[in-house]
Amino acid sequence: MIEKRPVSSTDRPAPHLLAVDVGLHTGLALYRHDSRLLWYRSHHLADQQKLKRLIATLLRSTPLPTHIYLEGGGPLAELWQREALKLECVFVQLDAGQWRKQLFYDRQHPSGRVAKQQALKMAIEVINRLSHKKPTALRHDTAEAILIGLYGLLDLGWLTHWPPKKE
Repeated sequence: MIEKRPVSSTDRPAPHLLAVDVGLHTGLALYRHDSRLLWYRSHHLADQQKLKRLIATLLRSTPLPTHIYLEGGGPLAELWQREALKLECVFVQLDAGQWRKQLFYDRQHPSGRVAKQQALKMAIEVINRLSHKKPTALRHDTAEAILIGLYGLLDLGWLTHWPPKKE
């Protein structure tokens, strides 16, 4: 069960990154500051009002996201941005080309279809390396959220390189 609590800028014990592939089919992934992938999921939402409620719930649930990396634009992205700014979260908006350029070789994303296939493969590798859970069946929006989060970890310096060195 998700615990909800009031939010203030001093009520954030440890940084967490929420990665979002925005849309009515929304992919989500939550990472800790030590690069641990805590969870990943997909939500199919019928309309903007349901997305708005989901955003409010996620951004006020523990662990509280302090950073949001979001791929997408338009009115749905604006819902995330408004709520993030209201709650003093760091908000970074990307397009797919930004994170794909850093995480994939050029040959791995010549088209959106090929890039989505590569995202599914790489997301499973991320789960295997950064999560305590075994990979489950992934939708492409969830796989992309996992990789948006990986990009965010590298961008923030919470992870210094990919793949991580074996300890």
